[in-house]
Amino acid sequence: MSLEEHNRAHGAARNVVEATRAAYNDLRKSERKVADAVLAEPRRVLSATLAQAADFAGVSQPTVIRFCVAIGCSGFQEFKLRLAHSLALGMPATHSVLSGADSLDAVIEKIFDYTIASLDWARDHLDHNAIERAVELLQGATAIEFFGFVASGIVASDAQQKFPLFGVPCGAHRDSHQQIMVASMMRPTDVAVVISNTGRTKSLIEVARTARASGAKVIAVTGSVSPLAAECDVALIVETLDNTNIYTPTISRIAALVVMDVLSTAVALRRGGAHEERFRMMKQQLNELRFGNEIDARTP
Repeated sequence: MSLEEHNRAHGAARNVVEATRAAYNDLRKSERKVADAVLAEPRRVLSATLAQAADFAGVSQPTVIRFCVAIGCSGFQEFKLRLAHSLALGMPATHSVLSGADSLDAVIEKIFDYTIASLDWARDHLDHNAIERAVELLQGATAIEFFGFVASGIVASDAQQKFPLFGVPCGAHRDSHQQIMVASMMRPTDVAVVISNTGRTKSLIEVARTARASGAKVIAVTGSVSPLAAECDVALIVETLDNTNIYTPTISRIAALVVMDVLSTAVALRRGGAHEERFRMMKQQLNELRFGNEIDARTP
């Protein structure tokens, strides 16, 4: 399969700036000049005609078109449309590294850009079939236990708070001893969700093994194909734009939170009208707790 066919098959051009970066080493020398121009000043390329883009990159117009095709576009016009879409979503992480010289305005813009671009990347690389399998397991569970440490522990606690959507008792465990205790007591009708961006935390891998040995189904939420993923029934790979710069936000946590929203909402939607009605009544009661006393106080 050619580079062009690979990019089309995998939708690599959705965020065309990241697609350019990913394909860079496979491009011809002349096409890399176009890629350099796109990565250096994408907004300038966006506003350029074909002739202007060629002049900016120091190449011929056919070379610009070949570059567009190489990263999965049908031509220059489609490339510009996708470039506009990418810039609207936010600049990619490669353009969002913070420095000590940045103003407050720059910090705000870069962190939002980095987060938006990374979430878009995670969405594009999410395996929908794996999500479907995870939803089926969660829908059939009689209890769900969430496990994680530090940032992943925050995701576990947030997921536990969504138990009305899941429709069954949920727990969240962030202490290693308690995690093993809970995992060893799980039943075949239970589901364990083990959260770790690296997927290499030894104690969490042991939690997954213990839960499976107890007969429970295990779902991993992890950032890559990892040792944890190998120990689970379903692995949800939540890939983000990793950056080792010390000031970048914890995007893996944000992406995992979004995936938990997807899972809980998908399960709730499949539970039918009776569950929806119970959930609606619960929300109504919460609203009354928030506003009822204030309204009563104003009543003569």
